[in-house]
Amino acid sequence: MPRYHFTGPLLVAALALFIAVSPAQAQLSDAEQRIVAAVKQRSPQALELLERTVRINSGTLNVEGVREVGRIYRAEFEALGFATRWSEMPAEMARGGHLIAIRKGSADYRGPRLLLLGHMDTVFEKASSVALWEMRGDRVRGQGVSDMKGGNVIMLEALRALKSTGALDGATIAVILTGDEERTGRPLERARADLVDLAKESDAALSFEGAGRRGEASIARRSSGGWSLTVRAKPGHSAGVFSPSSGYGAVFEAARILNAFREQLIEPNLTFNPGVALGGTQIDFSDATATGHAFGKTNVIARDFTIRGDLRYLTPEQGERTRERMKQIVAANLPGTSATIEFREGYPPMPPTEGGRKLIETLSQASQDAGFGPAAAMDPALRGAGDVQFAAPYIAGIDGLGALGTGAHTDDEDLELASIERNAIRTAIFINRLVHSSWP
Repeated sequence: MPRYHFTGPLLVAALALFIAVSPAQAQLSDAEQRIVAAVKQRSPQALELLERTVRINSGTLNVEGVREVGRIYRAEFEALGFATRWSEMPAEMARGGHLIAIRKGSADYRGPRLLLLGHMDTVFEKASSVALWEMRGDRVRGQGVSDMKGGNVIMLEALRALKSTGALDGATIAVILTGDEERTGRPLERARADLVDLAKESDAALSFEGAGRRGEASIARRSSGGWSLTVRAKPGHSAGVFSPSSGYGAVFEAARILNAFREQLIEPNLTFNPGVALGGTQIDFSDATATGHAFGKTNVIARDFTIRGDLRYLTPEQGERTRERMKQIVAANLPGTSATIEFREGYPPMPPTEGGRKLIETLSQASQDAGFGPAAAMDPALRGAGDVQFAAPYIAGIDGLGALGTGAHTDDEDLELASIERNAIRTAIFINRLVHSSWP
């Protein structure tokens, strides 16, 4: 494996990081101060590892790129004493698979069994014109640099510091780095079967998606699913619209339904965005490509209308209540029309729980004791969906342990270099306190 050396701007940034990140350690035990020192000692190598992985395009559909990044991470986990395996996905799924790493604890271990989550893929596919790696002072811009290769490096460096100081002795830790988080393979049940199985054997899930701008983490995330609305109406001459014989047409019926959703459904932590709509005398829409065509004339009452929408909610109860109300609205048709709605489930919700609150309390205290300030709970409306939600039905979870960056999923995605060391320290102390506790 080739060595990477810091030169020029990257060397300057690495040295600046050492100077900038020097937390007050008065509240840390001697063992925890050794953990901090271990993280700081390896900061140049951590940035080196980040650059190596970011320079490999691993867009979700670039199967070989995902596998190449996985081989790098696999070697890192094996060096830490984890047993690893690669979980292949069915060929028709066209996904790279998942890396699983397990460290089984001693028989007398009484702390929580932890499940650590990350992903190897990015939103930037092979043909992307975005630069793989571009230094900008104390920040770096690149493909997936913060979402979430920075988080993966933080996970590894925290574990490395814990192992080097003996803090992991006896602990049980499982890791899964998925290869399709940004564009999950279907069927979803197969794509996330490994994650669900690991969650059932664990006590808490720690996910390394990006941290909030002030170090916030998430103990609640909204679901991600969808809905499809199909409207049919009696076609006819436009002069007869609104009459008992001709009715209102498909476009007015669709407008009635959407407006009723807006007027009757809006509540905290619930969104139901209509992303695409198509109507006319004849329509043709493809879910596979999310494109369609419509034909219609101004003097003809529209016969067809279709809408594809997104649905996000915080609790299963909120989701069930919303779906039932949407069905009722859809069924109250205007004269001469009919409509049906279907729902597609995706990422399950991750509602706030007592276990999640205990996790963020522990993280916040660790962050304060390290000199980084508290870690507040992020508003769930400010985050999209993530893999930790598949663990949520079984165990408590927390997300946002990763790097600090901006512009995720855009051409300007970047990362604050100092956040690698800072959040690796925070996470290492957090995990150390968890594995040496009786949590929950």
